This record gives sequence, structure tokens and C-alpha cells, in this order.
Amino acid sequence: MPHSNVSSSPATTASCPSPDPRPSSAAVAIHQPNLFPRLSTLAKLYAADVRIVLDDVQFTRRDYQHRARLGQLGDPACTQWLSLAAHLPAGRATVIGEALVAEPERSRRRLALLIEQYYRHSRYWPAVARVVDATLTAFDATGRIGAVAEASTTALLDELCWSGQTMLSSDLPSGNGRSERLGDLAGLVGATTYLCGTGGMSYLEPEYFTSRNIGVIPFRTPAESTGEIWASARRISALWALATVGPQRLTQLLSAVAAFNRGLFDLRPPTTY
Repeated sequence: MPHSNVSSSPATTASCPSPDPRPSSAAVAIHQPNLFPRLSTLAKLYAADVRIVLDDVQFTRRDYQHRARLGQLGDPACTQWLSLAAHLPAGRATVIGEALVAEPERSRRRLALLIEQYYRHSRYWPAVARVVDATLTAFDATGRIGAVAEASTTALLDELCWSGQTMLSSDLPSGNGRSERLGDLAGLVGATTYLCGTGGMSYLEPEYFTSRNIGVIPFRTPAESTGEIWASARRISALWALATVGPQRLTQLLSAVAAFNRGLFDLRPPTTY
């Protein structure tokens, strides 16, 4: 398996235990950079042994690449968009890895102040602050939106002691078709399982995976009716869940979701959340 780690060990949390040995069947998740991703997205990435960041796809202004919806502490139905102003050097053809943060100092300041405004009264604010600080560092290191968004996701996963590997699609040769490319990327990292989100299942052509002996899991998170953090998992940033239940409980919940989805692939009796 080729290695091109962006982050393979927790850097923000001193209490992370030594990682368990990775299973022999490697699960891969492939996703565009998202700024402080939604919990449903974070759960899929957390369940993967390898995540591939699609850093060379077209930038989309109405996607989550450069924006996140913050849920108010205690009332996640009350939301506000946090967006990074974007400058596209190549216009609409700009890929996310080349999109620049417009007015970086202003964007940096707004990101920090808005998240503090929403979550500073949480008992878990120190964990949220670590994620924010790691993200802000990317503003100083690079002026690129993709790098800032990726830093926010990496910081969340680090806070939750994720022990997988991260790779960039721009470092891996792959085909041009959407499903063909995903199949190529999954095969290149030695995956035996591809974790596919709800949206991806609507267009995925499974033959590009079956031909490589890669199983496809339609990744599932608990229904909204189960309550706790899942009622808003597809709408708001995972920062809300981190601020609401804290890193230890959130790690437990994501681990349960990961085990449930692996059980679906291995045809074991489904476990409960």
C-alpha cells in the first residue's frame, strides 16, 4: 500500500490510547475536503482505515468545501452558516486544491470568533478550541481553501483518536469516470471495502469495485429518531456534537457506528447503537 500520510497519529489530544491493530480487511472512505464536516460525514471517515481526500476536484460554491452550518449549543435547530470567502484563480474550472481564501485575515478572525460565540460555554470547549486552533494554523501555513478545510477535518479526527491513514487523490493515478476513479483509488490503497455515502449510492457503478474484489457498504448512521447527536447529523457541523457530548462520548458513539457498518459487510448480526 502506498503511503502519503497527511495525518496518521493524533496531534491534539494527549489522552489517546495506543491504537488497536488495524483489521486485515481495509475499509476506505473517499471524500472532498469539507470545512468542519457534518457528523454523518465524520462518522464515515472515522469508520475507515484509509481516507482519501479528493483535493483535485472542481470547487463548488454551494457545497460544504468552504462552509459549515453551526448549530447553537442547546438548540441545534438554530443554525448559522460559517463560510470562507473564495477566490478562484481559474474561474469555475478551479479545483479545490487551488482555490484561495479571499481576505484571509478577515476570514480567519470570523471563523475563530463565530465558533467561540457558539460553543465557548460548553464544558467541552477546550476540545473544540483545540480543533479550531489546529484549523487556524492552516491559515498561516497556506492560503488555500482545501488545505484549511482538510485541516479542520484532520483536527476533528485527531481529537477523537482516529488512527487511520490519510492520502491525497492528487498523489494517486486514477481514471476519469466518476465511479472508475473511485474504484481505482480504492484499489491503489489496497482496500477491500469502500464506504459509500447516501448520495454516492445514487450514481455509483458497482462493477468498478467488484472487478477489483472490493465490497461496497452503503454507509449508515443511526436514524434521526434515535435522538442524542444523530437528529442533526446530516445538517450541522460535527463541532456541535463535540461541544455537546465531548470527545470521549463522541468517540464511543462513532466507534459503535463503525462496528455496525463493518457488521453489515461481514454479514454478522447487526449490533445496536
